[in-house]
Amino acid sequence: MKILFVEYPKCSTCKKARQWLEGKGIAYNSRSIKEENPSKEELKEWHEKSGLDIKRFFNTSGILYKEMQLKDKLPGMAMEEKYELLATDGMLVKRPIAVSGDLVLVGFKEGEWEEKLKN
Repeated sequence: MKILFVEYPKCSTCKKARQWLEGKGIAYNSRSIKEENPSKEELKEWHEKSGLDIKRFFNTSGILYKEMQLKDKLPGMAMEEKYELLATDGMLVKRPIAVSGDLVLVGFKEGEWEEKLKN
């Protein structure tokens, strides 16, 4: 199983997730979210495969999220607008994201990754 690992290299949670993947011997292709932000189409596909609420894809603790006052704006936005907004800047997107086939994991929770990424 080869995983697309979308990360922000300076993020401590992303570093933990990368170390976890390496420790488990799980192969991955790394992609910097700042240099190659997910497209609207990718975000839509990942969101639909994940089964998660779209809010889980937003980096709610990020500076940009707070500056843009998205906590108040998101509830009134259409889904397409949310995808478009996420695609504008990688710093709005929750990370890391692990994608493999129909599996999409957002944020690093070791127990969840352990369960979903069993070899």
